[in-house]
Amino acid sequence: MAVELLLLLLLCGSTLSEVQPLHKPPPGTLDFGFVPVKTYDTNTYHEPGPIGILFRLVHAFLYLVQPNSFPQDLIKKLAQQTFGNVQDDYQKPENVVLTLQAIYYEIGFIVSAALGLLFVLLLPLVGLCFCMCRCCDNCGGEMHQRHKKNADCRRGCFATFLFVASLIISIGVLCAYAANQHLTSQVRGAKNLVHSNFKDLRIFLNDTPGQIDYLVSQYNTTKNKALSDLNNVGPLLGSRVQERFAKEVRPALDAALMMAGAIRETKEALENVSVSVEVLQEGTERLHANLTNVKIHLSNTLSDSACSAAQAASTCNIIRNSLNQLNINANFSGLPGVSTQLAKVNDVLKIDLSSLVQKGYAAFNDTPDLVLNQTRNILSDIKNLLDLIGSNITSFTKLLPVQKVLADLTIYLTQSEAYVQDYFPVVEQYDFYRWLGCLTLCCMVILILVFYCLGLLCGTCGYDKHASPTTRGCISNTGGNFLMAGVGFSFLFSWVLMIIVVITFVTGGNVEKLVCEPYEDRTLFKVLDTPYLLNQHWRSYLSAIVLKNPDINLTFEKVYSDCKENKGIYTTLHLENLFNINEFLNISMYTEDVSLKIEHINVNLSNIVLLDEIGKRNILDFSSSGIDGINFAAYLTEINKSVTKVDLLSFANDLEARADQLPKGALENALKGHANSIRMIHNQQVVPLEQAMSTLNQSIRLLQRTSSEFMIKVKNVISAVDAAQLLISNDASLVIIQETKKYMDMIIGYFEQYVEWVKESITMEVAACKPIANVIDTAVDIFLCSYVIDSVNTFWFGLGGCSIFLIPAIICAVKLSKYYRRMDTEDVYDDVETIPMKNMENGNNGYHKEHLYGIHNPVMTSSVEQW
Repeated sequence: MAVELLLLLLLCGSTLSEVQPLHKPPPGTLDFGFVPVKTYDTNTYHEPGPIGILFRLVHAFLYLVQPNSFPQDLIKKLAQQTFGNVQDDYQKPENVVLTLQAIYYEIGFIVSAALGLLFVLLLPLVGLCFCMCRCCDNCGGEMHQRHKKNADCRRGCFATFLFVASLIISIGVLCAYAANQHLTSQVRGAKNLVHSNFKDLRIFLNDTPGQIDYLVSQYNTTKNKALSDLNNVGPLLGSRVQERFAKEVRPALDAALMMAGAIRETKEALENVSVSVEVLQEGTERLHANLTNVKIHLSNTLSDSACSAAQAASTCNIIRNSLNQLNINANFSGLPGVSTQLAKVNDVLKIDLSSLVQKGYAAFNDTPDLVLNQTRNILSDIKNLLDLIGSNITSFTKLLPVQKVLADLTIYLTQSEAYVQDYFPVVEQYDFYRWLGCLTLCCMVILILVFYCLGLLCGTCGYDKHASPTTRGCISNTGGNFLMAGVGFSFLFSWVLMIIVVITFVTGGNVEKLVCEPYEDRTLFKVLDTPYLLNQHWRSYLSAIVLKNPDINLTFEKVYSDCKENKGIYTTLHLENLFNINEFLNISMYTEDVSLKIEHINVNLSNIVLLDEIGKRNILDFSSSGIDGINFAAYLTEINKSVTKVDLLSFANDLEARADQLPKGALENALKGHANSIRMIHNQQVVPLEQAMSTLNQSIRLLQRTSSEFMIKVKNVISAVDAAQLLISNDASLVIIQETKKYMDMIIGYFEQYVEWVKESITMEVAACKPIANVIDTAVDIFLCSYVIDSVNTFWFGLGGCSIFLIPAIICAVKLSKYYRRMDTEDVYDDVETIPMKNMENGNNGYHKEHLYGIHNPVMTSSVEQW
C-alpha cells in the first residue's frame, strides 16, 4: 500500500533535493494554500465517570500488591529464552534465574492467589466439619442456652459486628454490580467507537488521492509565478542591470544636464551685461547733462542781489560751495564689451545639449525593454520547458495505480467493517451471558445478605429480654433461623465466589500491570522494539514487515508517536528507504535545463549612448567661449561706485532746508524749485541707473563664478560621461551575467520552495496516520484497559471483599443466632446459694436433661431447630 500510495508524493519532493542547494536570500514566498485535511471523529480520551473513583481505588490496591516497576529486561529475556521439552532445559542456571526473577516480580499475585486458593479449599472443609459438629450437638448445635450476666452485651456486639460486615459486603456487591453494568454498557457502546474508527480510516483512504492531486496541482502555482517573472524579465532583470549602472550613469547625465543649464544661464548673464552696460552708458550721459543744467541754474539764482543781503549771504555761500557735488560718480563708458563672448555662447546654444542628454537618459531607461526584446526566443524555450514538466507530472500521475490500490484497500476495509458488524451481535450475546453469570454471582451474595438482614431485622424486632430462651417468640426464632440459613449459603457459595475472584484477579491484575500501564507510558513499545525479539532473524521486526529490510531502524514506539502527532505516513514509516523516485521521474534535469537556458541570456547594451561626440564638442566649445577673458575687475570697480557723488535726495532736502532759512521771497521760492528738480532727476534717472547697476552686478558676479569653475566642471562632466560609457561598454557583460545568475536563482528558488512545501506537506499533512494511532488506542487503551480490565478488576475487587467479609459474618451470625432462636432447654436453679451443687448433681454442666429434670418447651419443637 505504502509504495503505491506515496509514489506520487515523492514525484516533486525527493527528486528536486538533488538540485542546487537553496540560494540565499530566498525568493518571494509563494502561497500554496493548505492541503485539504478533514477532521477525524474518533476521540481516544475516555472518561469513565463516577465509577472512575473505584478504578483508581483498584489501581492503588494493585500497586500495593505489585509495587515493582514494569520488568522490561525480564520480559525481553523470557521472550528470547528457549524452553524445550527436555526437563534439563528448565534446570539450566540461566532459566532458573529467570524463573526466580519472574516469581519475585509476581510474588504479590502469587501470595494473594495462594491465600485465595487456601480460602477455596478450607472454607468448604470448615463448613462440612461445622455441619457435622452441629449434628453431634456441638459447635452450638445443642438447643440449650446457659444464663450469663453479659448476655445482652454479647448479643448487641454480635449484632453490630454482623451489621457492619453485612454493610461492607453490601458495598462490595454494589461495586461488583456497578462494574458488571459498566462493562456491559461500554461493550454496547463500543459499536459506535468501532464505527467511528472505520469512518476515520475511510476518510484516511478517500482523502489521500485528493491531497496528492492538490500537491501536484500546486505545481501550477510555481509555474505561473515563474512564467510571470519570465514575462516581466524586462522590469525584473533589466531593472536590476539598470540599477547596477545607475550609480555611475545617472550622476554623469545629471552633471551634463546641469552643464546645459549653466550654458543657458551664461548666455542670459552675458545678455544682461551687454544691455545693462548700454543702459548705464546712455543714462549716465543724460544724468551728467541734467546735473550740469541744474548747477547752472542754481548758480544764476545764487547770483541774484537777494543773496547779497546780510541775512542770506552766508546761506547762499554754503549752497554755492556745494554745487560741485552735483556730478556723476561712476563712468561706464570705458567698460569693455562682451559681444564676442555672447556670440560664441550663442554658437554653442545652436546645438541643444539638453536634448542630447535626454536622449542619453532615454537610451539608459530603455534597458528593461532592451533586455525583453533580446530574450524573447530564450524565454519562449523556457516557457515550453515548464509546460513540458507540468505535462510529464500529469501523465505520470495517471500511470500510478493509486486509485486501484486505494480501491482495494477500501474494499478490504468495507469487508472488515461488515465482518465486525456481523459478529458484534455475537459479542453482545456472549457479553450477555457473562453479564448474567456475574449477576448470578452478585445474587448469591445478595441472597446471603438478605438472610442476614432478615435475621437481624426479625431477631432484633422480635427479641424479648423478659422471655426465657425456651419461651422466645416466633419472630425472634425466625430471625435466628434466617441467620443460620445465611451461614449455610455462605459455606455453599463463598468458595465459588473466591474461585472467580482468584481467576479474574490473576488475569486482570497482570494485564493491568503488564499491558495497560506499560502501554500508557509506552514502555511496552520499547519491549516490542527489542532487536531479534519477535523474530530471531530480524533486527527490526516492523521494518522487515513494512520495508522488507530488517536493518532499518523503524520502531513501534516511533511509528506510534508520529501517528499520535498526526504526521504523514511517508515520514512515519520511513518510506524513503523503500524506493527511489528518481527511477520514476527525474525532473532535476529539467531544472538544470532551466538554469542553462537562463544562463544563455546575453543582453547587448552597446547601443546605449549616454552623450555623443556632438554633445561633448558642444561642452568643450563652451569652455573656449572666452568668458574667463572678461575684465571683471573693471566692471566691479564701477559697479561698486555710486551713480552720483552725493545722494541727490539728501542734497535736495538740505537745499530746501537752507531755503527755509532765507527771508520770504523770490529767492526762497527759486531754491525750493531747484530742490524739486533735483528730486525729479533722482527718481527719473538715478533710480533706473541703480537698478541697471544691480542687474549688472548680479550678472558679472555670476559670470565671474562661472569662469572660475567652468573649466573644472567641463572636464569633470566629460570624464564622468566617458567613465559611465566605458562602464557600460566594458562591464556590461559581467553585470549581466551576475544579475542573470540572481534572476536564475529567483526562478529556481520558486521550484525549491515548491519542493520544500511538498516535503513538509508529505511529512505533516498528506496521509496523516492519526487514525492508525486511534485504532491502537481504541483497541488497547480504551476497549481492553478502560472498558474490560478496569471493569473486571473492579468486579473481583468488590466480589473479593464480599467473600473475605463472609468469614466474620459467619462467625457473628452463628453466635448471634443462639440469642434469637428458641431453645429446647434452659438452666433451672433451686436455690441461688446452692447453684454449684445443683449443677454438680444435675450433671452436664449444670442443666437438666429434658427427659429428666428440664422444663419441657410448651411450643412445638421442630427438627429445623436442631440445626
